[in-house]
Amino acid sequence: MSLTPQLTADGSFTFFSSEFQEAFHSHFGAKQEAEGKFVEPCLLREKAATRSRLYLLDICYGLGYNTAAALDCIWQVNPQCQIESVALESDLNVPQTAIERGLIQQWSPPIPELLARLVRDGAVNDDRLKASLLVGDARNTISAAIATRFTADAIFLDPFSPPKCPQLWTVDFFRSVKQLLKPHGRIATYSCAASVRTALLEVGLQIGASASVGRRSPGTIAAIDDRHLPPLSQRELEHLQTRAAIPYRDPHQNDKATIIEARRQQEQAESSLESSGAWKKRWSR
Repeated sequence: MSLTPQLTADGSFTFFSSEFQEAFHSHFGAKQEAEGKFVEPCLLREKAATRSRLYLLDICYGLGYNTAAALDCIWQVNPQCQIESVALESDLNVPQTAIERGLIQQWSPPIPELLARLVRDGAVNDDRLKASLLVGDARNTISAAIATRFTADAIFLDPFSPPKCPQLWTVDFFRSVKQLLKPHGRIATYSCAASVRTALLEVGLQIGASASVGRRSPGTIAAIDDRHLPPLSQRELEHLQTRAAIPYRDPHQNDKATIIEARRQQEQAESSLESSGAWKKRWSR
């Protein structure tokens, strides 16, 4: 994957992926997005204040910003908190390049050194951090995480957008993700796509909206049991009743993106649900 550094509005850098034709973060602010779209919705600051140990799962580790922001937040509140973290990443070149360019240095010590060791060695076993980085297709490496019986207080779901990387936004992949979530844990993602939200609901998760951080649209929070999730608006709820909400499916978790996309398009073509165009028109009046 060819990686082109891009400066974002908060002064932090992201990469542009030639393979996916997308940036890894919003141009409004890469660091801001890690904190506002992932760390804050998972209530890590609040949990760190009362817990001596926290567990994190970072799906699509990328440059490492979400994990870095989480460590920074937790240790600011509770410097003695022990953290166990599992990260999934398909392309080791991404975090390696981020480290080579010093992009992790924006977080306070010892975070840059710990994450450099994680990327170099694939694991860290420190006094306050026990972490592993699993490299490969997340549909495969997530099974390895499940096999260890690891479960997380916070799961960061951060693939490229559903149209670019549908294989990590499917009902089937989310079933695996749910197995790694603690009963009172939270999943956070930047996406508010109706297809993503419907897929989360289909696997038995509750959903809510996170604040709009940088992007014009909100993100999504999911949980097994959380009565305090910020509710969806009426507009968002109605979006879940349109053809746009038909989720991606990958029954054997090994199909190519083109096959997954074609399967969804076929289901949409056969659906009697309202079109997203009609929904938008109603709400623009």
